[in-house]
Amino acid sequence: MTDHQKLDAWIDAHFDEEVRFLQALVKVPTDTPPGNNAPHAERTAELLAAMGLAADKHPVPAWALQEYGLQSITNLIVRRRYGDGGKTLALNAHGDVVPPGDGWTHPPYGGEIVDGKLYGRASAVSKGDFATYTFALRALESLGVPLQGQLELHFTYDEEFGGELGPGWLLNNGLTKPDYLIAAGFSYQVVTAHNGCLQLEVTLHGMASHAAYPHTGVDALQAATKLLTALYAHNEVLKTRRSQVEGITHPYLNVGRIEGGSNTNVVPGKVVLKLDRRMIPEEGAAAVEAEVRQLIESTVAGSPGVQVEIRRLLLAQALKPQTTNAPLVQALQRHGQAVFGEPIPTSGTPLYTDVRLYGAAGVAAVIYGAGPRTVLESNAKRADEHLVLEDLRRATKVVARTLLDLLQA
Repeated sequence: MTDHQKLDAWIDAHFDEEVRFLQALVKVPTDTPPGNNAPHAERTAELLAAMGLAADKHPVPAWALQEYGLQSITNLIVRRRYGDGGKTLALNAHGDVVPPGDGWTHPPYGGEIVDGKLYGRASAVSKGDFATYTFALRALESLGVPLQGQLELHFTYDEEFGGELGPGWLLNNGLTKPDYLIAAGFSYQVVTAHNGCLQLEVTLHGMASHAAYPHTGVDALQAATKLLTALYAHNEVLKTRRSQVEGITHPYLNVGRIEGGSNTNVVPGKVVLKLDRRMIPEEGAAAVEAEVRQLIESTVAGSPGVQVEIRRLLLAQALKPQTTNAPLVQALQRHGQAVFGEPIPTSGTPLYTDVRLYGAAGVAAVIYGAGPRTVLESNAKRADEHLVLEDLRRATKVVARTLLDLLQA
């Protein structure tokens, strides 16, 4: 048997254990909000220790959590040092996830297996890759071959709120400095670029009054309807700005939440909109924010008596295509084709991820891990999220083979 075949055989022999590990992770909720995620990190560290993998714990202090409205975060790093020389390769997956919501036909925290699929919130995105990366590392070390460099597992808990307290915390505080990164995936493709995201909270201040005397007030909702019309009309402009990255089309804008008014018999004096503006890799974040702010301010100026307040909620830069990640891309494609039996393309994704933070720190990065052919097939962030176990098995083999190629002495 070749070393690659030995890796495959080890993963097959230990796959039931890998599935039980994932089930244990799914059973500990990590709903964000409220973002009380330290208990999951403690459980993960406990499970890793039972495998002989010691995890360094890096709790985020309360003062940093308060700004984001989160309750607790403990990020984990498992460090495996091999021979002198070589590169440091990190594998990152996030444990935090949106609350389950309604419509589930399987328990969201049950880790139930039906027809070869493991159901549960975060089973696909991205506790599944806690399992992928942990067992790929174990498979690699089972070979007993000489290795060079260092391998790190980064298990973090702030993807839903932008990642600054997850990977951002580890990178900004000098707790890690990898050369290469593979981050949690959600499709068969090797993802090499992603969109950025700007989120704004827009508050329109009018003057509330009794509905019987509407002329005594200033209707903030009427101003909001004009603004909504202008924002959605702007999408027609954005559709003309085409990205050259495969898998990414054009920018777009969405208003995801509206709050306002106090009662049916009161002219609404205040309306709050929360909007999401996706940015293609070719766009500059500063120019995008300036454009959106100007559109809002000029539109609201047409509603006399209404004042506007704009607050940035999130600014996530896009991950632009890199040339330095070629060794990762080529190894993943090569072994992906061998294991899956089909060509594995590269692509961008309209999502935004924590990987941008590694990219900004000069780390050569890709997104790859256990997932279906497309992220939508897994019901990620929807009811009945699930992971096809055969995809988990195959992705673990691809990652393990890639680690061997990059770290073998």
